[in-house]
Amino acid sequence: MVSKNKNPEKDGVSRRSFLQGAGAAAAAAGVARIPETVIAGQNGVATPEVLGPEAESILLKVNGADKKASAPPSTTLLDFLRNDVGVTGPKRVCDRGSCGACTVLLDGQVVDSCSMLAIDAVGKEITTVEGIGTPDNLSRLQKAFIEKDALQCGFCTPGMVVSCTALLEENPKPSRNQIREGLSGNLCRCGTYQNIIEAVEHVSRKGG
Repeated sequence: MVSKNKNPEKDGVSRRSFLQGAGAAAAAAGVARIPETVIAGQNGVATPEVLGPEAESILLKVNGADKKASAPPSTTLLDFLRNDVGVTGPKRVCDRGSCGACTVLLDGQVVDSCSMLAIDAVGKEITTVEGIGTPDNLSRLQKAFIEKDALQCGFCTPGMVVSCTALLEENPKPSRNQIREGLSGNLCRCGTYQNIIEAVEHVSRKGG
């Protein structure tokens, strides 16, 4: 017969000791996940450089040329390009990385310039629509946009051209579905998607 006064904690792990052990294990795991750089900073070995809020000198390589201006570290790449160095191809529309009108290439990769800081682009190659072609020297894709009437208001066009250029660089012979996928981050409120797709296909047939 088991006594009612028997203490179950004497026979094994108590609820309190179990919780204490679990808490210690969780704390240890949390410490293990702290980045080494943070721990080093706390020990005085290394500390991160603090920038701002005052303006900093920012030097970027845009379309093959150095562009330098002073701007707060919180300045987005889009604002730096448009307001500080006068590169106005990327457009501000949604300002939250949803429409693709501000699309640029960063080391050949498509990015929304409204969603990254200018200082994060230091040391990288930035290409805007101005670096793809000029009114006097249009790229084959830009010519195809005109021939296929692939624009109306024109606000989405710079971002579309940049994204389509990146698509053709990566895949010179994309299928129609691949073209749609490549344009999935760019919105055209005028609805010229079909003409844009035809422009890309036209260039693809001509050799990229």
